[in-house]
Amino acid sequence: MEIARAAAALFVRQGLRATRAEDIAQAAGIAPRTFYRYFATKEEAVAPLYAAGAQRWIEAVRTAPAGLPVPQALEHAVRHTLTPGLGVSAASWEWLRTLVRLADTSPALRKVWAEVCQASEGALAEILAARENASATSGTPGTPATPGTPGTPGTPATPATPATPGTPGTPATPTTPATPAPQGTPDPERPGVECGAQDPARPGVECGTQDPAPLTPRLRFAAAVAGAAVRVAVESWAATATHPTGPEGPAGLAVRNLRALRDFEWPGTPPVPQP
Repeated sequence: MEIARAAAALFVRQGLRATRAEDIAQAAGIAPRTFYRYFATKEEAVAPLYAAGAQRWIEAVRTAPAGLPVPQALEHAVRHTLTPGLGVSAASWEWLRTLVRLADTSPALRKVWAEVCQASEGALAEILAARENASATSGTPGTPATPGTPGTPGTPATPATPATPGTPGTPATPTTPATPAPQGTPDPERPGVECGAQDPARPGVECGTQDPAPLTPRLRFAAAVAGAAVRVAVESWAATATHPTGPEGPAGLAVRNLRALRDFEWPGTPPVPQP
């Protein structure tokens, strides 16, 4: 992450075109060959920052109160990760604004941003699948969020150097798998296979570990819709000189976008009656 922070600082201070990979390596205190061991181009160096922001948003969706339906869980996550406050300064959000603007002018950096956004959609789909599965198990399906004026943003979990949400980015912290049964105990779900051993049906997964919820086309589409709502909010805010707080800040815009989708059939919500 130190390399990513060094790259972001140089991009913000002197511009993308004027910054060389060697400059980033020097600022990070590493040799150029070490830099190229991790990144193929200078633009890729800021990918961890983009990804970290996306992961924080997705993790906030995962840890949202279990009783919240998906629309409200998404809003909860937005307020807790896209609003300046404790843990992030206004100056950090200005860094973010510059990095997003640079992605709009540089095809190479735009590619990095797009890849992070796409990866985050897959991670978000897994989280939505888990929440839908938990809701079905508990027998308490959610209800659509009530449209209205965005509420007061919550405390963000973004570090001093911001990363975009993006949807967007790296996968969110995976749900801790169930503890496998002791070695030698038959796996009740797979007769003839002992728990604690590698499951031949799932390479790299031990027996006794729960199967992840299936990613249906509906879940993938819902994740893409939610990700786009947040990504467009951040990009729209970055294109202006608006302060990051308030209704025109990234959190306010994202909540507004999500509430515009009040008729969307989110996972775990009852279908909207058609006229």
